[in-house]
Amino acid sequence: MYKVSNKKVISRIAGKSFWANKSRNIIAIAAIALTAVLFTALFTVGSGLVENFQKQTMRQAGGDGMAVIKYITDEQFDTIKKHKLIKELSYNRILCDSVDNEELLKRRGEFYYMDDTALKLGFCEPTTGRKPEKANELILDTKAIKMLGAKQEIGAPVTLELTVHGQKVTRDFVISGWWEPDPVFNVSMLITSRAYMEEHIGELYNSYKENYDMTGVINSYMMFSNSLSLENKLERVLTESGYSQREEDPNYIASNVNWSYLTTNFSMDPPTVIGVLAALLLIILTGYLIIYNIFQISVIKDIRFYGLLKTIGTTGKQIKKIIRRQALVLAAIGIPIGLVAGYFVGCSLVPVILSQTFARGAQFTTTANPIIFIGALLFALITVFLSTNKPGKIAASVSPVEAVRYTDAGHSKKKGKKTKRGSRISAMAVSNLSRNKKRTVLVVISMSMSLILFNTVYTFSRGFDMDKFLSKFVDTDFLIAHADYFNYDFHGPENAVSESFIEAVKQQSGFSEGGRFYANMDAETFSLEYVTSKQYNVDPEGRPMCFVYGADDLPLARLDVLEGEIDMEKLKTGKYILEGVELHDDGSPEWSSSHYKIGDTVTLHNRKGLSDKRNGNEPQIRSFEVMAKVAVETYTNSCGRGSDFSFYLPADIYKEMVANPGVMSFVFNVEDKDEPAMDAFLKQYTENAEPVMNFSSKGTRVSEFEGLRSMVLLVGGALSLVIGLIGVLNFVNSTLTSIITRRREFAMMQSIGMTKSQLQKMLILEGFYYALAAAVVSLLGSILFSGVIVKAISGNLWFFSFQFTLLPLICTIPLLLIIGMILPPIVLRNVTKQSIVERLRENE
Repeated sequence: MYKVSNKKVISRIAGKSFWANKSRNIIAIAAIALTAVLFTALFTVGSGLVENFQKQTMRQAGGDGMAVIKYITDEQFDTIKKHKLIKELSYNRILCDSVDNEELLKRRGEFYYMDDTALKLGFCEPTTGRKPEKANELILDTKAIKMLGAKQEIGAPVTLELTVHGQKVTRDFVISGWWEPDPVFNVSMLITSRAYMEEHIGELYNSYKENYDMTGVINSYMMFSNSLSLENKLERVLTESGYSQREEDPNYIASNVNWSYLTTNFSMDPPTVIGVLAALLLIILTGYLIIYNIFQISVIKDIRFYGLLKTIGTTGKQIKKIIRRQALVLAAIGIPIGLVAGYFVGCSLVPVILSQTFARGAQFTTTANPIIFIGALLFALITVFLSTNKPGKIAASVSPVEAVRYTDAGHSKKKGKKTKRGSRISAMAVSNLSRNKKRTVLVVISMSMSLILFNTVYTFSRGFDMDKFLSKFVDTDFLIAHADYFNYDFHGPENAVSESFIEAVKQQSGFSEGGRFYANMDAETFSLEYVTSKQYNVDPEGRPMCFVYGADDLPLARLDVLEGEIDMEKLKTGKYILEGVELHDDGSPEWSSSHYKIGDTVTLHNRKGLSDKRNGNEPQIRSFEVMAKVAVETYTNSCGRGSDFSFYLPADIYKEMVANPGVMSFVFNVEDKDEPAMDAFLKQYTENAEPVMNFSSKGTRVSEFEGLRSMVLLVGGALSLVIGLIGVLNFVNSTLTSIITRRREFAMMQSIGMTKSQLQKMLILEGFYYALAAAVVSLLGSILFSGVIVKAISGNLWFFSFQFTLLPLICTIPLLLIIGMILPPIVLRNVTKQSIVERLRENE
């Protein structure tokens, strides 16, 4: 065939042909837009998670600096700030060892002078008022103002109780500005002026190396031009400034990279990489299935048109360009729509996901990162080009003669076979589905994918075991303690739960039973006689330190026994003890933390307390026999800090061993109907009566659990919905393909006696069989995915109990069957408006 110069003519004809296919164009644009939605939503969620994790961890880390140098002097600061790699360097000077106001025990206070860079990097710039200028001016967040009992107004007085190099001092200030607190950062930053620092410079000397006092030390956050190779940049800054990162060197300066910079320390482990790739492949596959079908319909419908183009000299390569050009025009319309819609979908999902990770009330943002749109655009275009490749080959390879006779029956060379059932409508419907097996398989897979995904997501969310979840965090209905306990900073009597709080709880309606946990982590420290070659934290005499807890009857009876048995009567004789065993995250025992066998002797030394107050300088020594081994639960029966050795004793025996036992926590149960009232009482009491006290409850943890499960269902359900829409569109396209390419065939069947109702029945059966096949594949796929993949994942989640279910399929398959039966007659009415004679003459 000779090539002729016909580019302009072909372009004009192709353009008119393109705009003539309005229904095809609408469906194609919708499909491409949905594919772009999936890609954009995925990239937006990924980008949003990284961005917000970084922002929130910056706040937890205390600043936005890429690295920090700590405990330095003015001279060291002046030397380091000259380094060429440093873009910005903050000056944060600590002005006391500690802020001792009792009102700030729930939210520790830190007293600073900060320069402008430090205020910016520390998120401490005042949004109301101005930064402090006079020696008695102070800025702080609104939560700290409220906790200190001050008025939220410029000029309001505030008194700070401080420890400066071990000396207690009281200083008066006035408020010059404030900002809203960040719920992620549980520290009150109290910032004064340079004038204050200069006025008290005599007490702000740096003695950290001698006695670890924090007063006067400078911590400086630095910013570089980018966040690449932060460890190397920090090392260069210090070494080239004449200092060392080696602790044993005399010129050592403590430093570290800000762990919030995920570009530095975030690594994609193999499961994460596989998960991301699987999600991308899933989207590409779903997009490919429908876009491929759309262009296959277009090629089949216009096959005679392409044959005629060949008769005027159009080459196969030019025909491929025509189809690719049509795809580009459709993509140019559909992809921008998908990018915008997908971005908003992703932005709405990010806070839903992150709200289960960070503190309640945290603010989340998702920046319109260009990478999101560039990545989604590229993947969407790749999907479009992959999908149009095969239809382009079909159009390019067909000859003018074949084009006239082309049908959608494929190229099977199987001989026809005689059957008595051949004339039955149902048999004809089955036979029609097998005419193009490849297309039938693609449609069935496309329809099945969303159902399989939805069933898998539902199975996963249903496996969230509330009992397992609650068992890690709560052992009774409520637990009350000093606020320090919930920050894992319990020490002893100085921050014990108050007896007034306990008595107030007991007076509430519905209170049924309760009990105290006792512990003295610092004031009266326990150690034990234990011979080992391993290095442990030891007392001055070289004995390993240990945690010892005392427990009343209720908490003692609720300890989880891992080995042996507890005989309460024998235990209370004072001759026996329970060894605590640490747990892994999944709740399994960490047996390496167990050092004794049942029946072994444990000899405890109480290093202070009774030894100081009753027995001179001799420590009290007492031996016990190990009766059983019990679980050390982080949130319910311990101080929350790990120890090499942990033990439990009855409360009465424990109180015999210490002079001033500290009540670590009080746990209790209430009647079911009174739980909401008790929850409300505790909230009111800890906010108003005793703000230094706090509580946890089963109801709070239940809300957290339900939020986590809802998040999984929402995200998975949204993904299932989009893929489901693609599946329905694919089914519509497949039905269109089948009917469009068989219009003349249908006319012939009607001309020899088939009625319109019989034709309609045949198409309804075809749709029913499509849906039935999709239902069967969905059932088999769900059994595979739920029974294998979800079950495998459940092994890594401590709060998960695998529960197989097909309930979503049972509910949605009838809907799928109805769609399969309703859709074909609707399509048939729209494409058979021509008379039988007109359709018979169509290919002449």
